[in-house]
Amino acid sequence: MIYVFLANGFEEIEALAPVDLLRRAGHEVRTVAVGCGDDTKVAGAHGIEVIANLRESDFCDVMPTVVILPGGMPGTTNLEESITVWSAANNCVAHGGLLCAICAAPSVIGKAGFLDGKRATCFPGFEEHLAGATVVDEKVVVDGNVITAKGMGCANEFALAIIEHLDGKEKADEIAASIFFN
Repeated sequence: MIYVFLANGFEEIEALAPVDLLRRAGHEVRTVAVGCGDDTKVAGAHGIEVIANLRESDFCDVMPTVVILPGGMPGTTNLEESITVWSAANNCVAHGGLLCAICAAPSVIGKAGFLDGKRATCFPGFEEHLAGATVVDEKVVVDGNVITAKGMGCANEFALAIIEHLDGKEKADEIAASIFFN
């Protein structure tokens, strides 16, 4: 299963572009409200409210296939403070899953040590939090089972890189063409 973790203050486009494009590619994607108690309503960084599929307390997948962390502030900080997010990321990596983060969120996986020996990118100013990574100035970076991206302007490229990793270049190109990406 693919999970996108949403915490109050998340960057809306960085979260919803991957959800949309992955669903267009035929994947089942679930959004998880983090730090919202019993509510599934999550407020984005720009005041857009989203109803997540799951409350944090309902998340129980011990072998997620893909974990996606959108950036935004204070969304990234809120994700970092969640034991559920840490557990999901750990379980995802432990079972050979794909760990994806965009904008400031690569700092979350960097602090957890998931970027050791990997190439990665992030929103400018967060590079010091990519512990163990070789930081590169690229929009989207795929290194093994980790995909990172710079920010909101790269959200479609980020989503298409995830699709390519899961389904191959032909499927990613098909989805890109269907939205007139190029």
